[in-house]
Amino acid sequence: MPENRSPRQLARTGGHTQAVFYRDRRGTEPVNEFIEQLMTTSRPAAAKIDDYVEEYLNSRPAGAPEPEFPITSQIEGELRELRVRFAKTRYRVLYQRSGNLLVLMHAFEKNTGEVPAAEKITAQKRFADFQERMDARPRTPPRAAGQDAPPKARHPPRA
Repeated sequence: MPENRSPRQLARTGGHTQAVFYRDRRGTEPVNEFIEQLMTTSRPAAAKIDDYVEEYLNSRPAGAPEPEFPITSQIEGELRELRVRFAKTRYRVLYQRSGNLLVLMHAFEKNTGEVPAAEKITAQKRFADFQERMDARPRTPPRAAGQDAPPKARHPPRA
């Protein structure tokens, strides 16, 4: 994203959505790290999360509605979950829209019927940090949005 345009300005320009990893003030990308860790225990599950991000979040027309249940669902306010099931395990990626960006803020294995409050709070705090740093003038490194998700080096495109 060009440094001189805010997410709100991008939302008005049309285009397509792009999923990006939230990056904290230390430069850590928590969702990317979750998927990387999952690669060590279940490469197919990690690949499925990447595939869902690519298929359901990336490159959608900017004005298109969010993918419907059961792929995504609204959690609270504008906070949404990408719902990924691999075998008997459920994974959730919590994200929120900022203009054309879909900011992936938190990922976890879900073992309960409802998204736990602690998981929602973590995502909400990260989004507040993202907004504060993206709206700051001048912006200081590291940028609040990290690399495009999923990284192409981790999961090659399907044939």
